[in-house]
Amino acid sequence: MNANLQNKRIAVLAADGFEQAELEEPMKAFMEAGATVSIVSPNEKTIFGMHHADKGDEFDVDVPLKLANPDDFDALLLPGGLMNPDTLRSTPEAVDFVRAFAAEGKPIAAICHGPWILIEAGLVEGRRLTSWPAIKSDIRNAGGNWVDEEVVVDHGLVTSRKPDDIPAFNRRAIEEIAEGQHQGMLAMEFQ
Repeated sequence: MNANLQNKRIAVLAADGFEQAELEEPMKAFMEAGATVSIVSPNEKTIFGMHHADKGDEFDVDVPLKLANPDDFDALLLPGGLMNPDTLRSTPEAVDFVRAFAAEGKPIAAICHGPWILIEAGLVEGRRLTSWPAIKSDIRNAGGNWVDEEVVVDHGLVTSRKPDDIPAFNRRAIEEIAEGQHQGMLAMEFQ
């Protein structure tokens, strides 16, 4: 991964129950590429991860969602898990936070069940993306073109299916974040 993320600020939007590898491994890769990474959450102090069905570690929240400003970040990471994206898609402030990144053409990387939040934000219609296979019907019903590939990039939107895809997901997310804003994201209409 040669892309330089020096001076890039990345928000990781997460709530309790995220798939731990899908938060930890991209965060590490982004920081190794030079980015500053902050966990943003509706929780104010800590969030806990999951190792599939088993409870994982606790992580400190860097910026409570109610204090987070999308203008302070250059890109957004949406890890998966089951509980995490379900909580976020049910939290209007989280959905608005995601929409703000798309409105400015900022790269968004979502893995596993993370695209549930994109669906709620009205950001998948006409887009090519992937996810955990169990939500492919949700994506298709929202007008997205779901494909079964390791990593998919569509105008600054990077998606992957599962933890096994993380190395490819990280590489492509770093490339998109290094490129900066994407016109394809700017042109999107919100539902």
